[in-house]
Amino acid sequence: MRILLAEDNSELAAWLMMVLSSAGHALDHAADGIVASQLLESEPYMLAILDVGLPRRDGLEVLRRLRRSGSRLPVLMLTAQCGVGERIAGLDLGADDYLGKPFDVDELKARVRALLRRGQVQQSGQLCCGRLQFDVASRCHRIDGNVLALTPREMAVLEVLLYRQGRPVTKDALAEQVAGLCEDISSDAMEVYIHRLRKKLAGSGVRIQTLRGLGYLLDEDVAAA
Repeated sequence: MRILLAEDNSELAAWLMMVLSSAGHALDHAADGIVASQLLESEPYMLAILDVGLPRRDGLEVLRRLRRSGSRLPVLMLTAQCGVGERIAGLDLGADDYLGKPFDVDELKARVRALLRRGQVQQSGQLCCGRLQFDVASRCHRIDGNVLALTPREMAVLEVLLYRQGRPVTKDALAEQVAGLCEDISSDAMEVYIHRLRKKLAGSGVRIQTLRGLGYLLDEDVAAA
């Protein structure tokens, strides 16, 4: 899923981008608060990770503006000075979680998973379409309990289609969710990912339809189930 990381420490930002990208997420990076606000206004994110001490506009002000706009986007705040007063201020402004620096990478990934699934999936922590199951915590796709062997990009595409199952997703919208600002997924490349997923889903009773002029739609193929 697509995440905005707002962090001014270039080394830490590069490390976080690598860690979260390896977990199958698409990352955009903002080095200051003004750029972060602009991206949050214009791009479709599933989560924002905001450093409190951003230059030009601090993370709390970015959060304040985001909530004033009516956005309910999950927000994880990062801070080097994780005092009680600061945490209370951030939570009062609408932060969903706080993580103090330095932090353990496994804890970061666990908090990201929790925020991404909050309010989006049933309490079981799974998304299902027929015999296809996606476990949000482990980020595994299974058919009849057997793990599907997917590349990170295939996994990201299928995840978006599962969240939007039963509704068409345009090729452009799909590309926006699985790629960051610095990436460019061509129309041909997206068709390749869809083709590969169809082959891996063959015989499962789950299909990816192409709806002319509307995009792709994931649903259950009742006739084949």
